[in-house]
Amino acid sequence: MPNSSSRRLAVILHADVINSTALVHRDESVAHDRIQDAFRRFSETIQSYGGVTLELRGDALLAEFARASDAVSAALSFQLANRVYNNTQGGQIQAHLRVGLSLGEVIIADSTVTGVGVVLAQRLEQLAVADGIVIQGAIREAVPTRLPFRYESLGEQMLKGFERPIGAFAVSLEPGGSIPGPETAPDTELRHAASSAPDVVVLPDTPSIAVLPFENLSNDPEQGYFADGVAGDIIIALGRIRQFFVIARNTTFSYKGQTADARTVAGELGVRYVLTGTVRKAGNRIRVSAQLVEGATGNPLWAERYDRELVDIFDVQDEITGHVVGAIEPELTRAEWERAKAKKPENLDAWDCVVHAIALMMELSDQASAKASDLLDQAVALDPTYARAYGHKAWLAIWRSFQGWSPIDQAVASAVEDSARGLQLDANEPWCYIGRAFVGFATRDAELALSSTQKAIQLSPSSAFGHSILGAALAMAGRGEEGLKEIELAMRLSPRDVGQESQFQLHYAVAHFQAENYQEAARAAERATLARPTHVPPQLFLMASYGHLGLKDKAQQAQDRLKNHVPEFLPAAEAVPTIYALDADHERVLDGLRKAGVLDALGVLVQRG
Repeated sequence: MPNSSSRRLAVILHADVINSTALVHRDESVAHDRIQDAFRRFSETIQSYGGVTLELRGDALLAEFARASDAVSAALSFQLANRVYNNTQGGQIQAHLRVGLSLGEVIIADSTVTGVGVVLAQRLEQLAVADGIVIQGAIREAVPTRLPFRYESLGEQMLKGFERPIGAFAVSLEPGGSIPGPETAPDTELRHAASSAPDVVVLPDTPSIAVLPFENLSNDPEQGYFADGVAGDIIIALGRIRQFFVIARNTTFSYKGQTADARTVAGELGVRYVLTGTVRKAGNRIRVSAQLVEGATGNPLWAERYDRELVDIFDVQDEITGHVVGAIEPELTRAEWERAKAKKPENLDAWDCVVHAIALMMELSDQASAKASDLLDQAVALDPTYARAYGHKAWLAIWRSFQGWSPIDQAVASAVEDSARGLQLDANEPWCYIGRAFVGFATRDAELALSSTQKAIQLSPSSAFGHSILGAALAMAGRGEEGLKEIELAMRLSPRDVGQESQFQLHYAVAHFQAENYQEAARAAERATLARPTHVPPQLFLMASYGHLGLKDKAQQAQDRLKNHVPEFLPAAEAVPTIYALDADHERVLDGLRKAGVLDALGVLVQRG
């Protein structure tokens, strides 16, 4: 610490340990060690973000930074890590900190740190909850809007020692966001010399996208409102997809009226992808075109055009928004997979592991899905707070058991645990609810499957996969006609989804069969089997549908294909899988197989588990 007097404007961090006195009373030695260990780890984090720890005052820590973004990033990074660390510590003695950040003058004289900024940081810290962070309004204004931070206004606070109210905000990490890495060197003189320089843009670990204002190509200036509305709604909808980092509207709309090159925008805003669009009105029809571009290269990844009748402009706006967002999600996942493939295995982070796992899951094979399961285990080992990874683990475990590749009882137990763990970490993670829905499928609990899938869609309305799963859940519950509508919506939301010709068509077959539309059920099951000949459930629905239609010859051909593609199925099968919650629906599957003349040939025991 400097011995000479100094006075400067800085970002000041004050932190203390919650209930430190009570911790000391429980066990003075353990409490002292754990508090000091917490401050040591926090100081290391502060230093890595270019900050300096000025003082340790018993149960409190005081530090300064040159930039607000570094201070907030350091505080969030430590608090999230400390929460995980505390979960590994036994007993009741855990060092939970609260943090306050202010912008003000710090004075160092005679080895003592004082100043109005120090007092303000301490007062703000007292407003924070355990593991929380409260910042001054001036800090909120100084942090770039591109950073994935969420701010909750605490209003104007009258703080002890201050005559005027102070604007305060609780800050946390945006859902699906990643804390920016350190941008500055831990050298004090270098930091202060760079304090007036612009922030360096660092790409988030997860997919990042900026949606530019859509250009109005119509002669009617009124259509400018429609164009703005479409782009704004897309920003909001993408923001609900929790693994995406989406630039706020106020920032991207600053490019309105400019000829902005996608690569330039990506560089300025620190994103990997840019979405652009145009709107043109002719008579009572409107055409919206959208294009997704890779920021680094300027190469187009996806483009689509939507022509609609302008009956109700708001309905059209909502429909186009849903279609664009539904298409973008799988496109970005595919692009992220290509990006992650270039990384060495030892350099993968948690998001890379999930992206690799998703790509492997799409192969729909035993070997690939087993590798995907290992990657998801690696993801949660790298980041134990990654809720989405737990959700994927849950549904993949059930899905593998449906294929006969793992015991169903073990799959259900692990899926229940993983989905619950994920929801503890993030109660708004859609994939954890998808995991719970699959538990419902596995246990024939239609209510659980329906309620969980409906919650997932509420959280991510444009998820094509979610709507398809909801369609299957409705069919499982005996509501096939309703289920068809959800699957049709899934097909419209993601017309190029790689799962369409296998999973989506299987769900169609399940819903059509339940609704006794056997011709359509056979057509969908046939498409599913062509896309994935080794998948048994669509083969069974195909033969059962043919049985009800009186097409024994076609059923025999389907049986031959099944024997050819899955020779191990026959001796291993003990019962036709129970797809439906209602016994009457399952009985119709068995009856269709009997009518087709294939049930006995399959060697299947007609019994209920």
